[in-house]
Formats: sequence, structure tokens, C-alpha cells
Amino acid sequence: PHAIRLEGDLTLGGLFPVHARGPAGVPCGPVKKEKGIHRLEAMLYALDRVNGDPRVLPNLTLGARILDTCSRDTYALEQALSFVRSLLPPEGGEGSCADGSAPRRPPPERLVGVIGASASSVSIMV
Repeated sequence: PHAIRLEGDLTLGGLFPVHARGPAGVPCGPVKKEKGIHRLEAMLYALDRVNGDPRVLPNLTLGARILDTCSRDTYALEQALSFVRSLLPPEGGEGSCADGSAPRRPPPERLVGVIGASASSVSIMV
């Protein structure tokens, strides 16, 4: 539920501690302005600058899928697995439409790299 997605020809992943670790039984706590939101904003700003200058990546745009780690290694791992799931075929095979035709699916996300996480324990788990 804690994610930002920007469309682009190539996608950069981002893992940032936007929220602090939550109390027992709750993965996420309060928002972390300095160490979480600022890092997220820095990535969005950099993408905006790169995509706004046609001399940097002509005819190509960078997108993003930014996920919140909630400063918790196990939660970050669950979030990071969504990067992998987006490349897998749907469960139950390809399926078919009511008229017998094959369903049209969006092309897999072209994830080319991941930025983050900020804590070593989270990075090791991811």
C-alpha cells in the first residue's frame, strides 16, 4: 500500500524508509520527514531533471516504482518481492477471454535498478 509509481520507458526502483518502524504487529509507524521523505523527494527531483532535459536521455524517459521500507527489514523484503512479481506470468496460466481470445496484458515493467535501502539490515534482507 505504500508505493509511488511513475510511468517511463525504463523503471528505477526505490526503497526508502518513509515511515518509521511501527509497534508490535503494525509494520509502519509515523512518517520520517528528514531521512525518509527527503530521500524520496530527491529521487523524484532527479528523475524530473533527467526527464526534463532532452539532451540527457533523448527519446527515453525514466519511470519509478518507489516503495516504503517502514524501516523494517522483513517488510522491505515483502515490498521488494513486488519488483520480482511484476516480471512473472500470472498465476493459473495465460487464461482466455469470454470470446476465446488471449487476454492482452501490459508488457512487463523494465526495472533496470533499485536505489536504496538506507539501512544495512534492510539492504541485506532485500
